[in-house]
Amino acid sequence: MADLLTQEEYRAIAASLDLPQNAWIDGAYRPAASGKTYETVNPATGNVIGTVADCGAEDVDLAVAKAREAFEDGRWSRLHPGARKEVLVRLAKLLERNARELAVMESLDSGKTIYDCETVDVPETIHVLKWHGELIDKIYDQVSPASNDHIAMIVREPVGVVGLVLPWNFPLLMLAWKIGPALAAGCSVVVKPAAETALTALRLAEIAAESGLPRGVLNIVTGSGAVGEAVGRHPDIDMVSFTGSTVTGRKFLHYSADSNLKEVVLEMGGKNPCIVLDDAEDLDSVAAHVVNGAFWNMGQNCSAASRLIVQRGVKDRLLAKIAEHAREWVVGDPLDPQVRVGALISQAHFAKVSGYLKQAKTVLMGGKVIADGFIEPTVVEAARGSSLEVEEIFGPILTVIPVGSFEEAIAVANDSNYGLAASIFTANGKRALRGARMLRAGTVTVNSFGEGDITTPFGGYKQSGFGGRDNSIHAHDQYTQLKTIWLDLTDTSDTAID
Repeated sequence: MADLLTQEEYRAIAASLDLPQNAWIDGAYRPAASGKTYETVNPATGNVIGTVADCGAEDVDLAVAKAREAFEDGRWSRLHPGARKEVLVRLAKLLERNARELAVMESLDSGKTIYDCETVDVPETIHVLKWHGELIDKIYDQVSPASNDHIAMIVREPVGVVGLVLPWNFPLLMLAWKIGPALAAGCSVVVKPAAETALTALRLAEIAAESGLPRGVLNIVTGSGAVGEAVGRHPDIDMVSFTGSTVTGRKFLHYSADSNLKEVVLEMGGKNPCIVLDDAEDLDSVAAHVVNGAFWNMGQNCSAASRLIVQRGVKDRLLAKIAEHAREWVVGDPLDPQVRVGALISQAHFAKVSGYLKQAKTVLMGGKVIADGFIEPTVVEAARGSSLEVEEIFGPILTVIPVGSFEEAIAVANDSNYGLAASIFTANGKRALRGARMLRAGTVTVNSFGEGDITTPFGGYKQSGFGGRDNSIHAHDQYTQLKTIWLDLTDTSDTAID
């Protein structure tokens, strides 16, 4: 964990940053072909911190062409896996040297707290890239059990040119989740970061060039959702991996169907249940996990523990403990290392989350707008089927749903269109395992909140996921194609001697 600086020191770093402005294509910064730019805003202050290239379809075309050129000539795709590993490990080391700059840039651009950027986002970004780099020369191909006259090899090949479309809630970390396995596999990539949070992706691309990544292999095309659509529809992109809302994710399936049937992997929304049964031990620890799960990153987390499904016998005691822990989550300037709750990403999103506050009839804790863009950690009780209970709020609002039994808790948890993550707290080991098996979610944690780690696959059931998983060795599956090579060993030569 990084040694944190003071608020004044972080502000000084912020004032000295040289922020990137242009897209990154074929190993260099380039303005949009149209010359257009858009303003990027610090969500915590509302101040414009810079301008970024507002790219269009012609910029996507150029980036894809350069990525295809790089892929086909083999400068990266046919490089020995050990050589690709060396570049990715070197990239991780260079990111370590620039970690503080990246953390401050991420905080300025996204409203995330410097505490999270320094202790979670940047260190995890570095770890993810290094992990995938170290893995790539340790994934073996296979030989199937064919007959004595045949050998059947099953080999992995990079899928080709990949489009990566990123969310704004974890800009740098989600970039790493995708480029780590994609680059390790030998793909060339075209990245479309969220318009609100493009700066750290651009800076990472520049650092990647310093690490020896060949030009054309990593391209960053900035701009609005139209750029994402151009990526999704592009006939020369072989596969797209998207993280974001379910509404937008659906569009990429249409884009694929309407173009070249490119492969699509979607990691989308969640309305994640946190079940606390009346035999849960150490309610103080449970409350700490619940608060972290609900309010981390201002609740702007697809795996946020946004539904607290609690048995009535323990509800009041647990809520009292939650209130105690929530007091430690200070709201304020994201560059203050004591602050745990920063600004929501934009005015539009702030208005959306504030609207849910107005719908709440029973506010158990919080419920106030601290300042423009800032909402304090809030706990509400909501009726079954209400928008607060059903819809993904993506803000610091925890919805409490009292239940009478284990069976009812599981039923309520599964009564959702989403299935990304879930957690269950109980001292009964058999009940914990039964619940974990019954919950329809891609990741289930027992007596804790979390997402697993880089070694475990991350993705969802139902409308939370489609086509594959991020993280772990399984993430490499989506960036490779399986090929069967069948060798006939039958001796058909004429062995007769004249």
